[in-house]
Amino acid sequence: MVVRGAPAIGCVAAYGLALAAREKKFKSVKEQQLYLDRAFDGLLQARPTAVNLRWALERMRLCYASSPAVSGGGSMGSPPMAGGNDVLKTAQRLEQEAIKIEEEDRASNSRIGQSGAALLPLDAVVLTHCNTGSLATAGLGTAFGVLWTAHRNHQIRKVIACETRPYLQGARLTAWELQQEKIPFELITDSMAAHFMKTEKIDAVIVGADRIASNGDTANKIGTYSLAVLAAHHEIPFYVAAPVSTFDLSMATGRDIPIEERSADEVTLVRGQSIAPKNTLARHPAFDVTPAELIAAIITDRGIIKPPYSIALRDLFESRSVLI
Repeated sequence: MVVRGAPAIGCVAAYGLALAAREKKFKSVKEQQLYLDRAFDGLLQARPTAVNLRWALERMRLCYASSPAVSGGGSMGSPPMAGGNDVLKTAQRLEQEAIKIEEEDRASNSRIGQSGAALLPLDAVVLTHCNTGSLATAGLGTAFGVLWTAHRNHQIRKVIACETRPYLQGARLTAWELQQEKIPFELITDSMAAHFMKTEKIDAVIVGADRIASNGDTANKIGTYSLAVLAAHHEIPFYVAAPVSTFDLSMATGRDIPIEERSADEVTLVRGQSIAPKNTLARHPAFDVTPAELIAAIITDRGIIKPPYSIALRDLFESRSVLI
């Protein structure tokens, strides 16, 4: 949890492989590649739910696996490069690719913000969950990027930020980001959401995502599913904001998405202080899955898609030739 937020996890993993390429004095690119494969496997196990992690790592592996010295020859039929120069060039290629991934995420955030802001009315009150801003991405953020853009367009009356138990990303991070950007907001506990949906005008719920299945089912921070159910009951549009790298078309439905189970201590302790009796059994699934039928639209860096998501996603990826 030193790094959290699906896009940020992907960016940092890319830089992790770039650093691994320089970590030792490799005698050959082959030796370097074997070491990078081990680093790949280790990084992949760090956070099982966020698909951006695998997406970034696979992209980096394509980069180092296609090194001329590994693939059998240099460009234009020239002989393979030799010795330490090969190792250095592979490391440089990985660093350049990691920088490119970061820069693309920054641009992606901007496009998501612009697309999502178009869904909001003037004087909007928007509820959000967890943290999706610059602390979770390389740029403005996903759902937070929508809020930031709408605020700059003078569309936002206020944001309602859920505290996001048990790790309190909303209270610790989103509230700080909203404060820094001078966006009007109120912080509430997660259990207050239904009350405010019933008693106040809330125009939309906007959240991020860690993985989206091919049918539109979406995994996000625990507590997101309950917000979607509440929003449906109160007839409030529920939006998901995520780059295309968050889609996992290999997953047919949300049932296939692995859910990270974190330490029970994060439930029974707050900042190291116990809030439950000793030896209390607790559970901490870090994510839940929101069914596609509860999602009004998914705001992507390639435009807004709406149900039926199976068809919309097929058309999106076929027409844009996007690689997952």
